[in-house]
Amino acid sequence: MSSPTLQPYQIDLIDKAMSCGALKFGSFKLKSGRISPYFFNAGLLSSGPILAVLSEAFASTIVSAQASSPSDPESTPIPEFDVIFGPAYKGIPFAATTALQLYTQHHVSVGFAYDRKEAKDHGEGGVMVGVPLFGKRVVILDDVMTAGTAVRLAIDLVKKQGGEVVGVIQCLDREEVGQDGVSSTVKEVEGILGKGRVKAILRMRDLMAWLESKGMTEELDGMKEYWDKYGLK
Repeated sequence: MSSPTLQPYQIDLIDKAMSCGALKFGSFKLKSGRISPYFFNAGLLSSGPILAVLSEAFASTIVSAQASSPSDPESTPIPEFDVIFGPAYKGIPFAATTALQLYTQHHVSVGFAYDRKEAKDHGEGGVMVGVPLFGKRVVILDDVMTAGTAVRLAIDLVKKQGGEVVGVIQCLDREEVGQDGVSSTVKEVEGILGKGRVKAILRMRDLMAWLESKGMTEELDGMKEYWDKYGLK
């Protein structure tokens, strides 16, 4: 596995995530039972400066995902879209700030929407807030796709509202195989949306490149060992 060249927004996000404790290296037991050498909690990305960095990272990743990839001609770029959808609750600030960043920094105008965990039975009512999704092309923002349960629910919800999901942008792709040792959640979701329609700001290999650049040998060795065991080859 060759080391990727990190973009400035990726480095900024890793630095900010480390500073607030959202990204940690050590030993962490996951729900799957695996012992991971790192842990990412997007819920701690909750201050103004960190949201500014995160939203620009989401926006830059979206813009990049809309370009074709010469190295992978079978990959389908994310097309022009109308709405960013942020699943409640973590996705709500992600969607709002990314829509703002796309407009102010990239001159791309899109709306945003999110769902309620419980339907509102008064006022405007319903389970949705923001731009109506009917007839709209939608990009979903996600934090970390593990089993993929949350993103599949979000895809179903958008479809029920009459929208078309044209892409998913993750904050972090762990790049792991599933319990069967072969498949990955990302590939399964791409089977629904199309190859290349699931992108991530950061991947496990990006974290490894960052550790290498910082000379954090012990942490990097732990990541390499985990990659050899569970990494998507």
